[in-house]
Amino acid sequence: MVAPAPTPTDRSDSIASPRETVWLNPADLSPASFGIAMATGILSLGAHMFGLMLLSRALFGLNLIVLATLSVLTAWRLRRHPRRCFADLVDHRRGPGYFTTVAGCAIVGSECLLIGGAPQAALALFGISSGLWLLLTYAIFAAFTIKADKPTLADGIGGGWLLAVVATQSLAVLAALLAPTVGPPARSALNFFALAMWLAAGSLYTWIVSLIFYRYTFFPLRPSDLTPPYWINMGAMAISTLAGALLVLHAGDAPLLGALLPFLKGFTLLYWACGTWWIPLLLVLGTWRYLFARHPLRYDPQYWSVVFPLGMYAVATHEMGGALQTGVIDFLPPLFFAAALGAWVSVAAGLVASLLGRTRAAPTG
Repeated sequence: MVAPAPTPTDRSDSIASPRETVWLNPADLSPASFGIAMATGILSLGAHMFGLMLLSRALFGLNLIVLATLSVLTAWRLRRHPRRCFADLVDHRRGPGYFTTVAGCAIVGSECLLIGGAPQAALALFGISSGLWLLLTYAIFAAFTIKADKPTLADGIGGGWLLAVVATQSLAVLAALLAPTVGPPARSALNFFALAMWLAAGSLYTWIVSLIFYRYTFFPLRPSDLTPPYWINMGAMAISTLAGALLVLHAGDAPLLGALLPFLKGFTLLYWACGTWWIPLLLVLGTWRYLFARHPLRYDPQYWSVVFPLGMYAVATHEMGGALQTGVIDFLPPLFFAAALGAWVSVAAGLVASLLGRTRAAPTG
C-alpha cells in the first residue's frame, strides 16, 4: 500500500516520514534519502583527517555503494512515479529534502579526491552536483513562489530548508579542494566559484534562519514539531566554516583571495561562532522533547540529519583551527567526531532493525 502524501494540516516540518519504507518500496523513497551519503561521507573525511585510515576507507567504500544504490532508486522512482516526485518537489516541507542529492554527490566527490586519490571522479561529481544544484535551486524556490496553495509559516518552514545552504556550501568546499589539482586558469575559476558560492550560501542562511528563529519564538512548538532536521541550523554554519577555512588556506595561491584575507578570516570565525551558539540550544530542546515531553525515540530516517552536523562541526573546527591558528579549541574536533561516530552507529543500527522488522512483517504471498 502506498503511503498517503502529507496533508496541509500536518504541522511537522518533516522531510521524511518514519512510516516510509525507504528501501523495500522505492516508490516511497524520501527526497532527503541522500542524507545517508552526507552523514557517511563526512565521517569518512573526518576519519581521514584524524589518521584513522582503515575506518576512512571502509566508510568511503560503503558510501560509494550507498550513493550508487540511492541514485538507481531515485532514477527508478523518477521514471515510474514522476507525479509523486513532482509533488514532493513543490511541497514546502518535503521539497528542500532534494538538496541532499547535491550535497551527497559533492561530499562523495570530496572523498574521491582526498581518500580515493581520483581527481577525475571528483571533477565528474562536481559537474553532476553543480548541475543538480542549478536545477533544484531555481525549480524549488520558483515553485514555492508561484504556487497558489501555500502553507502558513508555522506549517511550512523548518530546519530542512537549510539543506539549500548545505548544498551550496558543499559545492564551495569541493571547488576549493579541486582548485590546487588543476592548472592556473582553471584554478582561478574554481577559487572564484568557491568564493561566490560561499558568499551566496551565507546570505541564503541569513534569510532562512531568520524565518526559522521567528517560527521558534513566536509560534507554538510541539514536541512532534521539533524534528531532527533542526540540527541543520548548526550544520549549515559548520560547512560554511569549512568552506571559509579552505579559502583562507588557499589565499596564498589566489590573488583575489589574498586581497580578501581579513574578510575571509572574520566571516569564517563568525560562521563558526554562530554554529557553536546553536549547539547548547539544540541540546536543551532535545532534552525537553525526549525527557520532559516524552516524545518516543525510535528510528526515523531524519536522524541522519543529526549525524551530519556533528561530523561536519568536527571537521570544520579542525580546519578552522589550522587556518586561523587558534589552539584554544583543539579539544573540540575529536570530541565531536566521537559523538558523530556514535550517532552514526546508533542510527545505522536503527535502520537495520527497522528493515529487519519490516521484512518479517511483510506479507509473503
